[in-house]
Amino acid sequence: MNLVMKDNRQILFSPKNIILIGFMAAGKSSIGKLLAQELGWDFLDTDAEIVKVTGKTIPEIFRQYGEARFRQEESLLLRKLANLRHTVIATGGGLVLNPDNRAALQKMGILIHLYVPLEVALQRVKKNHERPLLAKSRDELSRLWLERQDIYNKAAVTIDTTGKSPVAIVAEISAYLKGEQRPCYNK
Repeated sequence: MNLVMKDNRQILFSPKNIILIGFMAAGKSSIGKLLAQELGWDFLDTDAEIVKVTGKTIPEIFRQYGEARFRQEESLLLRKLANLRHTVIATGGGLVLNPDNRAALQKMGILIHLYVPLEVALQRVKKNHERPLLAKSRDELSRLWLERQDIYNKAAVTIDTTGKSPVAIVAEISAYLKGEQRPCYNK
């Protein structure tokens, strides 16, 4: 069964959900909101949902309880979301590090990796002091970015976000869903 977008364009296949993964500042939340609007679907940001459920910001969770507790919150949230349908989900950059989380996400829908080079990510967040990862050294961030690329690249699709507007990226994802093109990955 094909899915019809708001403007009556046909989508070739209809995944249960679309899950956006990638490093911080790849644009998962902003692109996810636009994509959900384009599809007429719901939007959910896992980080925002954790903040809502716990009543604490992500930096507060990291400071008070540590990263391990935050990762537990992510896993718990995924179990609660298992039956979602027609939702674009923007994940936190580390949610896919846990193999059980990756398996759960793959059952929930199609994973789309929004690729961002490390230098571009750091440029995008240089004034944002609310990201716990920014407490790490440049070398630690570089290692983390490299380690995560292997996991992110297991997604069904990878789209390079460098130099593209959110609208252009949504158009690429839509074209892929309609079977018009396979998004290009430019490393």
